[in-house]
Amino acid sequence: MGPRPAVADVRRAVRAALADLPAGSLALVAASGGADSLALAAATGFEAPRAGLRAGLVTVDHGLQDGSAARAATVVELAAGLGLDPAEAIRVEVGRAGGPEAAARQARYAALEGAAKRLGAAAVLLGHTLDDQAETVLLGLARGSGVRSLSGMAARSGLYLRPLLGLSRSTTRAACAALDLTPWDDPHNEDARFTRVRVRGRVLPVLESELGPGIADALARTAVLCREDADALDAWAGSAYANARVDFACSDIAEGPSAAREGGEGVALAVSEVEGLPAAVRRRVLRRAAIEAGSPPGTLSAAHVLEIDKLVAGWRGQRGIDLPGGVAAVRRCGTLILARKPG
Repeated sequence: MGPRPAVADVRRAVRAALADLPAGSLALVAASGGADSLALAAATGFEAPRAGLRAGLVTVDHGLQDGSAARAATVVELAAGLGLDPAEAIRVEVGRAGGPEAAARQARYAALEGAAKRLGAAAVLLGHTLDDQAETVLLGLARGSGVRSLSGMAARSGLYLRPLLGLSRSTTRAACAALDLTPWDDPHNEDARFTRVRVRGRVLPVLESELGPGIADALARTAVLCREDADALDAWAGSAYANARVDFACSDIAEGPSAAREGGEGVALAVSEVEGLPAAVRRRVLRRAAIEAGSPPGTLSAAHVLEIDKLVAGWRGQRGIDLPGGVAAVRRCGTLILARKPG
């Protein structure tokens, strides 16, 4: 008799995610002890040796709740029974930058990357599900930050693999029940102070009630389609960016950024190569140029990129603009220059 359907579904998803890893390499599961990561850990412990791989577990203790260290220890204790070795808990200090959710996420990913490097892991598996993807798409829609934001989380992103993006939370819970695993329900997942919790507990249920079932699936499909479009546009923008890069040689730069005046670091683009591009591609080129010139991607907003775009597509002889990170953008002699300002 084979495994229960939910267990088979999770194992199948993990098997596909592990297929491209080098033989003998280590795959680490990031496990919180919740149903999603617990089902993922069990499936990875089952599938990895059958694929000629090693599997381990890392749990991150954010130290934000009473008893967090004990819960992390409990997750580590489960690892051996699931076929996961090595297994370890990592305590992190969560800062305040960007709010509690962002700060915890930053600390968690830093810990996971550090563990992967130290242990020589080829991949870190994350337990994000179809429901998480739907919530991410809605949050991106609320930010109004474009198709890349609507593309949600990637199934594969550098070190990280997300095998469960096509499966629901109900599937991971059913898998845990079938395997007699008792997941931990994080009280933060019910705390309405967090935006994602409100989306999960209030927004999605209203959409399901008013528009009918299947909203989460539809949003996850939207993420896949948007990611395909965004990847294609990014590839086009990458080629256009390479074609537009020039060495700046104009002497009429009295009001330009100091780095450009002095021949230092900066980016210069030929306006003639950029202005005829479709807006979606052109603005990607401009965003890339601003980031390479030193503007932090986390604070460089769509509004900033639109202002740069006016120097190309809405040129009226206007002065340059200031960008985050002490970068300025200015147009001189048919060239768009982005570089750090003095001091």
